[in-house]
Amino acid sequence: MSSDNRFPDGFLWGAATSAYQIEGSPLADGAGPSIWQRFAHTKGRTANGDTGDIACDHYRRWAADVELMSELGLRAYRFSISWSRVLPEGKGRVNQKGLTFYERLVDALLAKGITPFATLYHWDLPAALDDRGGWLNPDIAEWFAEYANVMFRALDGRVKHWATLNEPWVVTDGGYLLGLLAPGHANLYEAPIATHNLLRAHAMAVRAYRAAGKHQIGLVVNLEPKYTASQSADDLAATRRADAYMNRQYLDPVFKGRYPEEMRAIFGAAWPDFPAADFDLIREKFDFLGVNYYTRSVVRHDDDMWPLRAARVPQPQHAHTETGWEIYPDGLADILRWVKREYGDLPTYVTENGAALYDPPSSEELVEDTLRVDYLRRHIGAVRSAIAAGVDMRGYFAWSLLDNYEWSHGYAKRFGIVHVDYATQRRTPKASARFYSQVIRTNGAALAETDTRIRDRVPSA
Repeated sequence: MSSDNRFPDGFLWGAATSAYQIEGSPLADGAGPSIWQRFAHTKGRTANGDTGDIACDHYRRWAADVELMSELGLRAYRFSISWSRVLPEGKGRVNQKGLTFYERLVDALLAKGITPFATLYHWDLPAALDDRGGWLNPDIAEWFAEYANVMFRALDGRVKHWATLNEPWVVTDGGYLLGLLAPGHANLYEAPIATHNLLRAHAMAVRAYRAAGKHQIGLVVNLEPKYTASQSADDLAATRRADAYMNRQYLDPVFKGRYPEEMRAIFGAAWPDFPAADFDLIREKFDFLGVNYYTRSVVRHDDDMWPLRAARVPQPQHAHTETGWEIYPDGLADILRWVKREYGDLPTYVTENGAALYDPPSSEELVEDTLRVDYLRRHIGAVRSAIAAGVDMRGYFAWSLLDNYEWSHGYAKRFGIVHVDYATQRRTPKASARFYSQVIRTNGAALAETDTRIRDRVPSA
């Protein structure tokens, strides 16, 4: 970096979204249902019974949304592809209208000079595959590779950054262990199987890309640094279990060819003996790592917290988001340095980072989200600290471009740098969007600004 603390040349500044959270029209033009379409329509599963049927209506408003990205100065846009929109049965027949939607989106991004960053799987498994066992069926690795190949053949000439999975920990923890997210299972014995098949599917897609692709493919994980509440033996062991479960469970296999030894202590008899040959596949080399960061945990031993026997210790001295997550920017720098130290030098992106904070439901004027401006300033500063420490950082994606459907929270939590009035679908850039535009325009130099209210006008869409 230069002496004025600008970021490296070519650093990708972007924002991120996911298909089910913003697109709406989940069954339009021949698309098949996903597990989230099914889950959201099951009574009692989401706040207020909210569904993604409309969401941000991006499926119909994509062109205006790309124009808004351009006005904000985004250099990159990370989006996910709805598997069931392209392959309604999950495999076999391709739905050309669904594929065309993503082709047009990518072409529009490129026309505006915005780098498309495509994620193949962001939690919305085709319901037809869930009916065949979903992530519990070992055949899903081949199904995922087939789907990936469809997308590579269609878009690899235009998309140069692919991610296989987004946050496999959430898929397993929420969807198979706790039952709070789609597909809504709660089974100790299922969770390790789902994890293993997710990693096998990731590796099969990477292998498929090596045969057909020309650019870069990576994996996106959510990481949360774990700090021990005390130096007691019990708290130290609990912290290691928490770290193994959330962080190393998904990185040790792909980099080291094994699961952390703590996993058997966590799951006991529910932890399977996986075939050694599977790890030869899972270690398939990929090109970059995406890190999603939101908060940290201070951990203590607690026998009542199943199955980890570890509890989060509240930290009331710090601000918290609407989701109850502690705001701790130093944790982002710590986790990025830890990845480098533990797994070596790999091109790394912060693929999600953001906060749910209170914003009004509707807005005709600028939303002065000064807390989110401060959040972005401090977390982007943490990325700069990681770069100074030698981490090979390639880009940063704010979560999220738009207020959107926040899974089981429905529309109650707003993460966007652009306000969405769900009744009218009016988009209004918040103060955080204007600040982030300045950061992008100056390649990071605007972090030094003392005024958190950036006044440069950006037209509403």
